[in-house]
Amino acid sequence: MRTSIYKFIEKPLQFKEQLVAWSQQFREITFLDSNSFLNEYSSFDCVLAVDAFTSIKTDFHNAFEDLKQYQQTSKDWLFGYLAYDLKNGVEQLHSNNYDGLNFPDLFFFQPKKLFLLKGNQLEIQYLNMCDDEVESDFDEIINYKRAAAENSKKIIIEQRIPKQNYIEKVSKLLEHIHHGDLYEANFCMEFFAKEAIINPLEKFLKLNEISQAPFSVFFKNNRQFLLSASPERYLKKQGENLISQPIKGTSRRFSDLLEDEKSKNTLAQDPKERAENIMITDLVRNDLSKTAQKSSVEVKELCGIYSFLQVHQMISTITSKIDSQYAAVDTLRTTFPMGSMTGAPKYAAMKIIEALEETKRGLYSGAVGYFSPNGDFDFNVVIRSILYNQENKYVSFSVGSAITSLSIPEKEYEECLLKAKAMHEVLL
Repeated sequence: MRTSIYKFIEKPLQFKEQLVAWSQQFREITFLDSNSFLNEYSSFDCVLAVDAFTSIKTDFHNAFEDLKQYQQTSKDWLFGYLAYDLKNGVEQLHSNNYDGLNFPDLFFFQPKKLFLLKGNQLEIQYLNMCDDEVESDFDEIINYKRAAAENSKKIIIEQRIPKQNYIEKVSKLLEHIHHGDLYEANFCMEFFAKEAIINPLEKFLKLNEISQAPFSVFFKNNRQFLLSASPERYLKKQGENLISQPIKGTSRRFSDLLEDEKSKNTLAQDPKERAENIMITDLVRNDLSKTAQKSSVEVKELCGIYSFLQVHQMISTITSKIDSQYAAVDTLRTTFPMGSMTGAPKYAAMKIIEALEETKRGLYSGAVGYFSPNGDFDFNVVIRSILYNQENKYVSFSVGSAITSLSIPEKEYEECLLKAKAMHEVLL
C-alpha cells in the first residue's frame, strides 16, 4: 500500500524547517516536532503527514466508535485530533459555553505523503498511487527557500475572564472542594482576538523557537489551525504497553542560574504542587486500570522535575499493559479527557468547571497525534497552544491551573499569566 524510501539528512534542523514550510501547499497537515527532547519513550525526532486520501470528521456522538471503525478498517497511518468535548459522548455531560473557533470534535486523515525523521535518517512513505512523486518532492524540500514573512496586522488580545471574576470563580471552586464535591479541578480561561489575520506558519515557528517543547505541533485542516508548544504527553501505545505522562506543577525560569536552580528546587519540594501531581497520577492509574492486564499498572516516576525554555514542570510517568480484549481506541475512550486537564474525581470536576468556565474548550485540552498501521499511537495534550480559524478571523489561546484546597486564587491567576506569556509574545 505504501512505498518506503530512505534518505540521509545532513542538517536535520534545517531540513525540519524546510519540510514544514514546503507542506503549506496542502489542505491537511500534521507536523510533529520533539525538538530533540528524546527519552526512552521517543519514536521520532519529527513527523510530517500531508494530503488526505481519506478522512473522518464528526461531533461527539458515537465519535470513538466511528474512529475505532475507521482505524481498524484503514490499518494505515492516521493523523488528527480528539477535542475536549468528546467528553460529552463518554459521560452524561453537555457544553453550552461560547465557541468562537467552531472546530469539529474529532478529525483524522490518512495521508498520501508521510515523512519520518530520526537523527539523520529520513523515511519517506507515500501511498502507491503517488509514489512517483517522491524524488521530485524531496528535491523541492531540500531546495525550499521560505519567502520573507509579510508583516502581520496588529491584533488586540482580550481576556475572557477579568482578574476579579477569575478570583471569584476560583473561590467558588474552593467552596466545592471544602464541601467534598471534588479534590482538584483544572480551571481554564481564554485569551482571544477577533478580526485577526495572522500567518500561521510564522507564528508556529516563533512559538516553537521560544518554547522548544517535546510535543510541538503544526496542524492544519483547510482553514483551521493549531500551533502548539505542548510539553505534555497524554498517552502512547507501544505494542501492549501504554504510557501516560501527566504534568502538574509549574515554576518560573530565571536567567540567573542560582535563581533558576532555586525555583526548580522549590517546585520539587512544594507540598501543594506535589499534592496536585499525586492526585492526578492516582486518577491516571485508575483510568489505565480500566483496560489493563491484572496488576500491570505501575508508576515509573513520581513528581520528576523537567526544565523547558519557558518553565520548570513536574511530570509523572504511569504505565500499564493492555488486556487483549481491548482495541487501541478503547484505551483512548476510557482515559479521555486526560486527568491533568480535568481534576478528581473526573466526572464531578468536568461538570463543575464547565459551569464556571465561559468558553467551550474545543481542541484546547484535547489531544493531537497519530495511529501507526499496527495500531500503536502517540498523543500529546493540547496546552500552550494557539488556535486559529482563518475563515472567521478568530484567534484563541487558553491557560489553566490546578485548584486544590491549598490554592490561593491570586497565585493561581499569576500562574495562568506565566503560562500565557509565550503565546502573548508570539501574537503581539
